[in-house]
Amino acid sequence: MRKVLDRLSTGLTLMLIAVVPASAALAAPDTALPPPSSPPSATAAPTAPSPAPIVDIDAGISDALRSLVSGGQVARLMPRNAERATATAYYKAHNFAPIWIKDSALTPRAEAVISRLKNAAADGLDPADYPIPGFNGDAAALAQDDVRLTRSVLDYARHLETGRIAPARVFSDIDYGVRAPDPAILLSDIMSSSDVNATFESFNPPTAGFHALKDKLAALRAAASAEVTRDDRIPNGPTLHPGMRDPRVPALRAKLGLHARNPNDTTYDMRAARAVATLQRHARLRADGALDARTLAVINGPVAIPASKQIDIVTANMERWRWLPHDLGRDYVMVNIPDYSLRVVRDGREVWHTKIVAGRPQTPTPLLTASMDTVIVNPSWHVPQSIIQNEYLPRYASDPRIFERLGLEVKRSPDGHISVVQPPGAANALGRIKFNFPNRFQVYLHDTPDKRLFASDKRAFSHGCMRVEDPTKFGEIILSMATPAPTPAARDIVKLFGHEEHTFTLTNRPTVHLTYQTAFVDESGKLQLRDDLYGFDARIHDILGSDERKVADITPPRDPGRALGSDKGYQEILRRVERREAQNPLQFFERISR
Repeated sequence: MRKVLDRLSTGLTLMLIAVVPASAALAAPDTALPPPSSPPSATAAPTAPSPAPIVDIDAGISDALRSLVSGGQVARLMPRNAERATATAYYKAHNFAPIWIKDSALTPRAEAVISRLKNAAADGLDPADYPIPGFNGDAAALAQDDVRLTRSVLDYARHLETGRIAPARVFSDIDYGVRAPDPAILLSDIMSSSDVNATFESFNPPTAGFHALKDKLAALRAAASAEVTRDDRIPNGPTLHPGMRDPRVPALRAKLGLHARNPNDTTYDMRAARAVATLQRHARLRADGALDARTLAVINGPVAIPASKQIDIVTANMERWRWLPHDLGRDYVMVNIPDYSLRVVRDGREVWHTKIVAGRPQTPTPLLTASMDTVIVNPSWHVPQSIIQNEYLPRYASDPRIFERLGLEVKRSPDGHISVVQPPGAANALGRIKFNFPNRFQVYLHDTPDKRLFASDKRAFSHGCMRVEDPTKFGEIILSMATPAPTPAARDIVKLFGHEEHTFTLTNRPTVHLTYQTAFVDESGKLQLRDDLYGFDARIHDILGSDERKVADITPPRDPGRALGSDKGYQEILRRVERREAQNPLQFFERISR
């Protein structure tokens, strides 16, 4: 860069060297010169040439920047309106001086910025998204490169803070609030910083969960660079019984630590069968010594996830951390859907955790942040429209008594509004306690009469709401941290169980964060991976690997086709249910919803 600018300066200097006129006219060859008035006393010293004028390269770039801005050409270099307005205002406020060039060279700040952009992978981002211009050519080209670097810097800063992908491109049911970082503040922070690297780092989420993943990402990249593909798993095949021959037997012996006189012998002998039977007993399988698929799965163990794949999982989770509010709150409840877990944090410290049941892939739990405002003991269940439409109405034609059998009441309020309600009781779908945090998806945390579901490792069984394994203890903790003392203990909450609804209004409302963490670092510092239950990891990488990448950080328009039937249609079908006139309510509902 410095050499390029030096060459540009030298070229312009030579062009501006003035031609000095002769001091006397040359005489004709045959004309005698007049004698000097007095002979020179000594040979005169030659006159020194005047110094060449100093060319200000920065001024030439400033003129080019002024032309770019006044001619509206900045729009081609910076297509986003907010960033373009910020850059334009900054150049104007500084008399169109280049941001990254001073005294014919890149500034130290520019060098630090470029170094950070080149290392964007450490933040879980892709350096290719933040191109670094070459800073070659004349003043006009350098002016454009100055704008291009400004764009890359602002894109990078925005992605650090709010993510590379607009959340709605991954999942429509997300509401973490709207956070649009002001590019003017971002640029001001960068330009006034004495430590550019620290300033960029401050744009990242400040949460411990994010930074733990960032540290793991660095370790995984180091492991991936040294990773050697090795496959010592025994392949599947027919079930082996003693006396059978199979090319997998030598590998089996090696796995079991058995030595043979002939290492290449493919006979599945009694010695190998006895070792397999011992392993089967420890694994609580039928100890018959036969090498079947279940036994082979135990011998091979779980499939190791290569470091390169783990990197993809971790970067997808770092992206989702950026969608969350940077300030989680002093007191909050965090639900991790793929882990089927709930944690309560008070004054920044985890005080309790428990299991949950989450939404099925067909009815996923939304991702959101909201404030918990009430805890209701003996709640009534107001059946969501989606459940009525998708489950109860299709069965109504063949089972007109379905509402009565399920203990559901079709009620009309004084204003004519119809709802379907299940009154409080032991069989209520919400159980004995409900934790309400108002949100547009109408989901909440609650008890359940079906406790057996918590025995499963993978607990995606609900319509979207989350069921809590120990709701009375959860209620005790929430009430103690969110309402003035004295508050009821779990045993006192149990005493309230019955048919009368009791509502506790929370004074200090804890924030509820519904999150999707398929990768997180546990208390011991170990990276934990979970199944991509709803396919969000895959969707993120699909976006970044397709043409959609170009517009990935732009929120798409809402798809009206995803909306359920209108409330007007919903009310009409419920009136027909109330009057027992809906012979085929599903078709009727679909007709008025179109």
